[in-house]
Amino acid sequence: MNDRKQHVIKMAHQLFVEKGFQATSIQDILDYSGISKGTFYNYFSSKSELLMALFRTIHKQLEKERNELLIGQDPSNIEIFIKQIELQMRANKTHKLIFLFEEVLVSNDTDLKQFMKKGQLLMIRWVYERFIDIFGESKRPYLLDCAIMFIGILHHNLRYYTLAYDSNTSIHQAVRYSVERAAKIVEDVSEAGDQLIKPELLDSWLPDCNKANQTFQQKLCQAITDLKKSLNCHEEKPRCTELLEFIQDELLHARNPRKFLIESALSSLKDSRDFLNEKQLQTLAQLVTHYFAQ
Repeated sequence: MNDRKQHVIKMAHQLFVEKGFQATSIQDILDYSGISKGTFYNYFSSKSELLMALFRTIHKQLEKERNELLIGQDPSNIEIFIKQIELQMRANKTHKLIFLFEEVLVSNDTDLKQFMKKGQLLMIRWVYERFIDIFGESKRPYLLDCAIMFIGILHHNLRYYTLAYDSNTSIHQAVRYSVERAAKIVEDVSEAGDQLIKPELLDSWLPDCNKANQTFQQKLCQAITDLKKSLNCHEEKPRCTELLEFIQDELLHARNPRKFLIESALSSLKDSRDFLNEKQLQTLAQLVTHYFAQ
């Protein structure tokens, strides 16, 4: 994403928090960010699309930081999961995401509501897959139910915990308490053999996300991160970074990733192999090939 477009998203975010999404007009965004109407519509088809771009930008950074916590760690370590959840809850608070989510819920924008619904399902899927890492394959049939219950417990505990004490208080205790309760629920429902919702339903809820599974996401994010690090301060760093981020966005977030564009971006990166780690570049190319071979 180019710097100017990122600037518009940042300025709009400030306005949405200060005035509210509904109360902020496109003209407000033009005035505050210093761009023309033509430039705005070159980037976004509507104010709603801008908000979706904002959510994607925040989620992309969160996903990167969340995956980095797993690098070199045992995925079954529940302490890492607690840190990942804390990271997400702090991001929600810092970016005032709950406030923006609530505005979307009362809007009449169908596309925006569908986008938010998908975001909620992606969160459920992520927790479910992390629960498999933590609690094991033997408990898989019960872990979607547990993931859904955990998210409900977490959100309500955080809401009333901060209300009871202080909105600025540390969320660590509430997150840890919620995770520990979820661990007890997992043991209880798996022992009882109770299942409410079959995990296979996730594929029908998120049909375009089947390929972007947890393992693939982690390997892709690691490959992109390694290649970015190998760039150091080379003059080609901005161009190569943009190409790498395009490949990552296209594979993880596009409804139908455009193979020819991804291959074109890879080809451009290969032209810069003199200062990119060739082995890491090959790893990325193999991940792309594997993705489209599925």
